[in-house]
Amino acid sequence: MPFNETTAPAPRANLSAIVAVCDDWGIGRAGDMVVANRADMRHFVRCTKGHTVIMGRKTLMSFPGGRPLRDRRNIVLTRDASFSPEGVEVAASVEAALALIADGEEAWVVGGAEVYRQMLPLCARAIVTKNHCVRPADAYFPNLDEDPSWRVASVDGGHVIAEGEGDAGVSFEFVTYERAGRRSEGFLDTALGAALDLGAAVIERVADAVL
Repeated sequence: MPFNETTAPAPRANLSAIVAVCDDWGIGRAGDMVVANRADMRHFVRCTKGHTVIMGRKTLMSFPGGRPLRDRRNIVLTRDASFSPEGVEVAASVEAALALIADGEEAWVVGGAEVYRQMLPLCARAIVTKNHCVRPADAYFPNLDEDPSWRVASVDGGHVIAEGEGDAGVSFEFVTYERAGRRSEGFLDTALGAALDLGAAVIERVADAVL
């Protein structure tokens, strides 16, 4: 059962979404991705390998052989009590999936559209591959650019799908979104360091004046 606006807990710092979208935020059609981009798949592996991934049953079945992702803990959301493939943990609800994740355990929401819809409010970060094209789609990711609760934290752009790497010629970029008002640890470290340096400088000047 999805959370509603009054019961949804605050976003969890260890929970992120990762997705590839087109310019209209389309993500899939007939259970398949709408853009072939091997560089994006390598990016997906780099981000999620060694961590927990949370997905719907249809997303799992869309993988080669319907097998879970290697080198990752696979949690599948489904109400089908008879669904118990080898190598996955099954959760009947979002709450049950969250209960499986330990504090500090990095977890990634990887689809499909309904799982994104239910779990995005719980994510503190979203890593979005933006493929700059529009393709026919029947599944969409929420448009974070139109949602004031999200802000762009960083952009790694200027990429183009190469020959032999999928849909050659399509430009793309990796965009990291964070919750609006939330500063990254790097920002806080920099700000704290600057404050300490300023404080030290003030104390030194005061000491010079007194002594």
